[in-house]
Parts: sequence; C-alpha cells; structure tokens
Amino acid sequence: MSEKEQPRIVIIGGGTGLSVLLRGLKKYPVDITAIVTVADDGGSSGRLREDLDIPAPGDIRNVLAALSDVEPLVEEMFQHRFTNSKDLDGHSLGNLILAAMTSITGNFTYAIQEMSKVLNVRGKVLPATSHSVILNALMEDGTVVVGESSIPEAGKKIKRVFLTPEDSAPLPETIHAIQQADLIVIGPGSLYTSILPNLVVKEIKEAVLEAKAKRVYICNIMTQAGETLDYTASDHVKALYEHVEQPFIDTIIVNKTNIPASVQQRYDEEKAKPVVFDIKRLERMELDVIAGDIIKLDQGVIRHNTVEMAKILYSIIE
Repeated sequence: MSEKEQPRIVIIGGGTGLSVLLRGLKKYPVDITAIVTVADDGGSSGRLREDLDIPAPGDIRNVLAALSDVEPLVEEMFQHRFTNSKDLDGHSLGNLILAAMTSITGNFTYAIQEMSKVLNVRGKVLPATSHSVILNALMEDGTVVVGESSIPEAGKKIKRVFLTPEDSAPLPETIHAIQQADLIVIGPGSLYTSILPNLVVKEIKEAVLEAKAKRVYICNIMTQAGETLDYTASDHVKALYEHVEQPFIDTIIVNKTNIPASVQQRYDEEKAKPVVFDIKRLERMELDVIAGDIIKLDQGVIRHNTVEMAKILYSIIE
C-alpha cells in the first residue's frame, strides 16, 4: 500500500502516553501525524527554554524516538540522560541535539524535520506552536498558576488552562493535517498539561471542530493528583468540551480490566486512583464507548497497552 493510499491518522497530545501509543501504531499501514505540546517548562526542557528561548523539546524528543526506525542503540543514545555532570546533569542528549539543530537552522520546526530524517521517523511530528509558550491555569478559587510544572503542584482544582501569548499560532502543516485526517485521536496523556495545551490553540481547536474525520478520545486509566483527582471518565470529557466550547468527540476508549490491588497501593502514595468509567453517563453524552483490555504493567507502572490500543484504532479506521 502506498503512502497516498494509507489512512491518515492525526494524534494530539504529549507526555509518555502519546509515545507509548505511537510505538504500536507505527507498525500499521497508516500515515501518522503527531501534534505535540511544547508547553513543558520543567527539567531539561525548561532549562533549554529559558537559556535559548526555544519551544520545549522534551515531548517532541520522546515522540521522535517512539516513531523512529533505527538501531536500538541509536534510540537509546538519543534518549540518554546525563548524570553526575555539573553542566549536563539532567539533560537528555536528544534535547541538546534538537536545541543545537534549532540554533544551526534558526527554526525549531525545521530542526524537527531534519532529526526525523536522521532517525528515519515513520510519520510527521509537528509542534502545537512554532514558538515558546507558557501554560497557565485558572483555579476554582480564582488564582492563576503559571507554568506547566507548577500546575499539578498547586494542589488546587483547575477551572481552565490557557496559553500565553494567547494568540499563539500553529503551523499551516498542522491545520492541513487535521483537515485531511481520516481519524483524529486525542490522548492518552495528562488532561490539563499534555492534551489541553494543544486544544486551546485557537486554530487547532477550530480545525478539530470542523474536521470531517471521526474523533476518538483515549481516556486515562488513572486519575492524577493536582489535575484530575476523583475525575470519572465523563469528567475528563466534560473538561475537554468546556475548553473546546462544544461537544466534539465521537468515540471514547476506556479500560475494562481490573487493576491489581498491589499496584493500586503503589499509586495510593501519589493520590491516584483508577478512573471510574461511568459508561451510562458517557452514553447519555452520545458517545460510542469502546471498553477494552488496554492496560499493561511496566515494572509496576500502569501504561496503555500499545499493541491493543493500535489494534483498536486501526479497526476503527478500517
């Protein structure tokens, strides 16, 4: 099947969840475009943002690695994080390479394109905005928390998130990809700090609303303290609708597998609980609900099962 004949899937998100999903999906005959948040301001990404005034490279780096088709050692090198170094401590080599490529070319998006060639990336990786942005959260008590990494630490209920500058624009390629998509996938990932930073970009929001493609939301498996404490699946959808200002999701994928008690105990320390999948309420929201065995334990950490998720998404597009 030629690339032109392949179904076009656009995936919007960030964080670990997006990378996990892409590792499975790239094995299918699909044309993938990943639209990735660049609002991270913590760790290596935050330091490079501040020092060089570039968009946060961390989530972009993870997505490039997930979609790469290179020797495992090359991917491991790209993802390598330095330790025991006064100047490099905490930096990922991939972040430094993206920063260097941006400095050489003068263009963050072009740097991503060049790294995609080097890593033989299967698909396109596009930043949600082409310049550095700051994620802010208006809390229920009226206070505003500035910075992606500070939002979960505030320990307050989030009312809405927004970017500064508020007129941050996406690339024309991003809008074109959404318009041409056969399937648009939202998530998985942290609701307020990985997914919504993309959807509050005005042109992206409008393109998603106007798209002809079916829109699928992959719901998180666990709640997150400081973001979605005690949220049900329908609460996640409600937050998406409130930010986009109207219902727009056709299908939601939820987990139907019980999480072992021993694993839940580990998450108790993080005040994280399994998301309650209130299917009847989801159906009343006129959503097509797909419940699957979509979890995998990775050294005691709950992840989405990349193989099962890719299989479900491909079956939807077929």
